[in-house]
Amino acid sequence: MKRAVVLLSGGLDSATVAAQALTDGFEVLALSFRYGQRHVRELRSARTVAKALGIGEHFIVDVKLNAWGGSALTDEAIAVPTEGVQPGTIPVTYVPGRNTVFIALALSLAEAREAVAIYLGINAVDYSGYPDCRPEYLAAFQGLAALSSKVGVEGQVPRLVAPLIGDTKVDIVRRAIALGVPIAQTRSCYQDTELPCGVCDACRIRDRALMEAGCPDLATPVGRAGYRADP
Repeated sequence: MKRAVVLLSGGLDSATVAAQALTDGFEVLALSFRYGQRHVRELRSARTVAKALGIGEHFIVDVKLNAWGGSALTDEAIAVPTEGVQPGTIPVTYVPGRNTVFIALALSLAEAREAVAIYLGINAVDYSGYPDCRPEYLAAFQGLAALSSKVGVEGQVPRLVAPLIGDTKVDIVRRAIALGVPIAQTRSCYQDTELPCGVCDACRIRDRALMEAGCPDLATPVGRAGYRADP
């Protein structure tokens, strides 16, 4: 069976992408990162999702991006914003170089294990303004992968696949339901509290989508009480 590496954070998007890769006929190698994120609880969800989807191999790699901080997700001195997404700005939850590092390591795993695709949960519609979630970023990295790897030189570079890149968050919720994703077991919150906070950007975007998709029982209590992704 052909293989695909899936970047699995434990959030809704990455879980949906993992389920999509399985539906597309791939044997999935899940790859998660312990990068010094304050919301390290997401890795618990990643393990749960991998098990629920029947993924046999799940790698969790340490990459200490918190050593130099620069983001509210990797530096405890920077507060996670709770005012909602601000259009036209890159929020402090952006982690410098995160996707570039993660995809590079996914390419290494793919090349070593002869995977022909790398599935990513990046999204360019209902996202928080991150520059490394755009189609042009993905296209540029695909070119880099072709130049920087043995398999690329040999004309067999793994494809970077982003099934959700043009979806709205509501589309993603509906796709997750259709694919049988255990949505309740996923975690998107930027805080490390036992229950999702309901007020960070990730919670707001997720809650609004769940409410609009007709799944209010899966939203946080804060979301059900009336919070939305917009400020």
